[in-house]
Parts: sequence; C-alpha cells; structure tokens
Amino acid sequence: MQRTETLPVGIVVERRDSSHPWQDHAWLPVAVIPGAPPADPSGPWKKLREGEGWEQYLAGTLAIEVHRTDTAAYLDCLSADPPRVFVVLQEDLEGEHDVTPFLATVSTYEAQDYADAGENIVEGVPMPESMIAWLRAFIDAHHVEEPFRKRRLRRSTEGDESAKPRYGRGSGWSEGHEF
Repeated sequence: MQRTETLPVGIVVERRDSSHPWQDHAWLPVAVIPGAPPADPSGPWKKLREGEGWEQYLAGTLAIEVHRTDTAAYLDCLSADPPRVFVVLQEDLEGEHDVTPFLATVSTYEAQDYADAGENIVEGVPMPESMIAWLRAFIDAHHVEEPFRKRRLRRSTEGDESAKPRYGRGSGWSEGHEF
C-alpha cells in the first residue's frame, strides 16, 4: 500500500486590471486542471482566454502530493463548501510575469502555514470533481481516527521550586516578583 500519492495539476492564473493607485494589476490563481501534462511554471505560459481588463494563463504544472499521515487535513479540506485546492504564488520580479506558481496543496494546514508567512499569494480554487473522488479514495484507504485523549494536568506542590514559572533577564519581570 502506497504511503503517498501524487497528482499533476495545471495551474490557471488570472491577471486582472486594478484600480489601486499603487498597483496597475493583480495576479490570482483561479483554477486547476487535474492530470495536466508537465510544464515548467518558470517557463513560458500559455494564454487561455482574455476579456476586457483580464487575461487567464496556464502557468505550468505542479504535483499535488498527499501523505497518509495528513488525512485529517484532507478531511478538513473536503468539509469546505466547495472543497478547494490551495495554490501558492511567489513573487518573481525577474521573470516575464510578476509571479510564479510554487505549490498546490489539498492540506488546509499547509496552506495556512504559507498564508501566515505573508510573503506569498495563497488562494483556494474550486476542487474539480475528479480530484474530490481521488482524495476521498486516498482518505478511505489511509485514514485512522485518532481517539481523543484528555491530558492530565501535573499538580504543583507549594514550595516546590521546580513547579514555579521561571523568567529570564529582560522578560519585563523584576527579580523576586511573586505570583
């Protein structure tokens, strides 16, 4: 039984004109194409469609990798309405475009880590039905429900120096401050 599986997805990004005074356009991922052929995200992009004030490009192919130990994150992803694939775009000031697709994931936890970093564009795009079926089959094969275990609190004993909180210099607390 495989512990991981991968699925190549084409990344569709959109360049949309902006009325912001400091930015004339914005890039956002708008879709993924499961099973797309290999294409380097830092290579040339293929224009798919355009309209007044916007253009969509196939910006390369990334592999979504799922691990049997992360099924709880995938279940969280599937519980959204609709389920989403999270695409991370990194700034690329030297390339033809301002951004480069960096990561595609179906883990809400991993997407949140990249969003928290604040240096990337992280957006969820609707997950195609074929990917939902693929992800459900992986979860069904690997998910193990973890039983809830209540942690026991350690009881401190009065006068036990090891049980008192310790604060180092520069912590804002004066020496000898009692709680």
